Amino acid sequence: MEKKIGVYICEGCGIGEALDLEALSEVATGEFGVAVCRKHAFLCGEEGVQIIKSDIEKEGVNSVVIAACSPRVMYDVFDFGPDKLLERVNLREQVVWCHPPNDEDTQMLAEDQLRMGITKINDMALPEPFRAEELSKDILVVGGGLTGLVAAREAAKAGYRVVLVEKEAELGGYLKRVYKLPPSSPPYNELKDTGIDELISYVTGSELIKVYTGATVESIEGAPCMFDVTIRKNGGSSRERVGAIVLATGSVPYDPSGLDGLGYGKFPDVVTLQQVEEMFLSDSVKRPSDGGEIGGVAFVLCAGSRDENHLPYCSSACCVEALKQAKYFKDRNPDMPVYVIYRDIRANGVYELFYKEMQKEKVFLIKGEVKAVEDDGSGKLVLTVDDVLTGSPVMTESVDLVVLATGMVPTTAFGEPYRQVQSQEGQDEMQVPPDVILVSNILNLKYRQGPELPALKYGFPDSHFICFPYESRRTGIYPAGSVRAPMDYARAVDDATGAALKAIQCVELTAQGMAVHPRAGDMSYPEFFMQRCTQCKRCTEECPFGAINEDEKANPLPNPTRCRRCGVCMGACPERIISFKNYSVGMIGNMIKSINVPDEYEEKPRILVLACENDAYPALDMAGLRRLEYNPWVRIIPLRCLGSMNIVWIADALSKGIDGILLLGCKRGDDYQCHFIKGSELANIRMTKIKETLDRLVLESERVRVEEVSISDYYRLPQILNDFAEKLEELGPNPYKGF
Repeated sequence: MEKKIGVYICEGCGIGEALDLEALSEVATGEFGVAVCRKHAFLCGEEGVQIIKSDIEKEGVNSVVIAACSPRVMYDVFDFGPDKLLERVNLREQVVWCHPPNDEDTQMLAEDQLRMGITKINDMALPEPFRAEELSKDILVVGGGLTGLVAAREAAKAGYRVVLVEKEAELGGYLKRVYKLPPSSPPYNELKDTGIDELISYVTGSELIKVYTGATVESIEGAPCMFDVTIRKNGGSSRERVGAIVLATGSVPYDPSGLDGLGYGKFPDVVTLQQVEEMFLSDSVKRPSDGGEIGGVAFVLCAGSRDENHLPYCSSACCVEALKQAKYFKDRNPDMPVYVIYRDIRANGVYELFYKEMQKEKVFLIKGEVKAVEDDGSGKLVLTVDDVLTGSPVMTESVDLVVLATGMVPTTAFGEPYRQVQSQEGQDEMQVPPDVILVSNILNLKYRQGPELPALKYGFPDSHFICFPYESRRTGIYPAGSVRAPMDYARAVDDATGAALKAIQCVELTAQGMAVHPRAGDMSYPEFFMQRCTQCKRCTEECPFGAINEDEKANPLPNPTRCRRCGVCMGACPERIISFKNYSVGMIGNMIKSINVPDEYEEKPRILVLACENDAYPALDMAGLRRLEYNPWVRIIPLRCLGSMNIVWIADALSKGIDGILLLGCKRGDDYQCHFIKGSELANIRMTKIKETLDRLVLESERVRVEEVSISDYYRLPQILNDFAEKLEELGPNPYKGF
């Protein structure tokens, strides 16, 4: 499109009082020759917006640069339609609110930020949404237990067709083997029915839900809105095209056979929570050893949980399940002695009231660790407990039944680890730890990156511990219920509803050619200039979301509807053949080159800050909101993800004469913050190649630094920026200034 650029500078929020706006206007009209440049006292007000709309209508402006507040605010006000290009220049939070007013350095910073904004819009093109044929908005639910049934019901209630696949012959899952549920309504002293039969009746009776029982998913090919699912049943197979997938295969109880220290397998009257449910469901509440009456019960919580030798995590629901079963026994015989030995009681929310009810019913609660389970000589069992409160060992009365509250293990955590195979070429420079993908027979994805969802800590296939519940690292596939994280029944219902809504969001946005998350609504997608591809596999190896397959010649095969628009592939590509219409290697390089770098005699160093838009850039905004002052030598360019950083930008900046580059990315690790999973990790790995660039340019490696920040670390940023500036002063000016 032939661009007609309009630059609009706001005078409000202190901008007009802190900057020479005439000089700013001269940058736009004199240096760049923009067609329209206007100033307004209150640009986000009705009159200011109307001026812009009038120029679009009467002057033919189709590319708008707003020099005002952060792009993270007023985005709805400055929305002029998908057929207009828009760029925001942050003069408020990152210039006038964090630097001295009417200062030469502050003015130079504002002018450089405007230069970069105009340069960027010059290089931008209108995104063209990806449109595919035969798109489906149907939703596949894998698993017919509580979570799967609720997800299917909620999606159908919203008007979407659902395909439900359950491997067992009947629906209901684990809940079919449960006697009662904990109370969920006042006064929280009565157990409630499971309601599973009514839920099954709704699902099987819905015209929008197609149910496969005794069936498995043989394979899944394709991408969101284009998933082709092969379902195996009774020796035959059926094909379904769906738009999104809810994985609701649940969890299984931890195998207690290794808990011989608690008497399991040694004494027949040591059982699990699941065995107690079966006793009450069949109305056969007897001692397993001899069929005798049960006159006393002891529950052992955290049996094998929170234990590095077994399950290192808490399974969340075991405490309340044990209290619920304690009530089973108390309801049959109020005088029966019932012990609950616990390390900690997890009875949050309204379960606290149920916990207090069980105290009133004289359930004995002992905080401690079971050291031994022994036969008392009469066939009954005695427990020796290290009591935390008394600091001494205590023994329970003789009981007829010991119940182990074992944890839950996700159904995705079975099989031998399947690891991605990394290419031999360049392996020394790219040591990205591969995802662990566990072989199973649940989804059987036809993805180059493996047949199942990548498993995170403890084998759960969640996507992001902090920001994105329900999501996995495979776009369009949403784990829900206890396959995603340990949870109780009530939370599983909420989880199922959330996953169904996520699946609906996925199919609706994908059908419009938009990204789903976290850049929801983004209509750009990566384009590949295949003529220069060297089949190095860097893009397929590094994509955190499995968005790129490979053909038989190792050429990348992008799947645009799987893509989350992070740009990691763009940063990975050594040939720079991957770009977006509104985000490319050349665009950021030109923005860097547009910075006005004073010569060394002016003693005004320049620092390029490449900031992740998800945490680092908002943190910089937060510093401005709190008027935290920092060095004005910085020039900030937001990146979609630090993992999209291409090392050519480092060479561009240093060749330009910029004195230092600070890469601000999200935190990483087990409880990672990176919205795109591996951004900061990849940036750190690429630092090894950056050192090669610096050595080639005969420059100090200290001129490039990586810092990890979360949005709440805004208060650290002035110190980080100022310390880096001091280090650069020690190193002296970049010798490439003026060349």
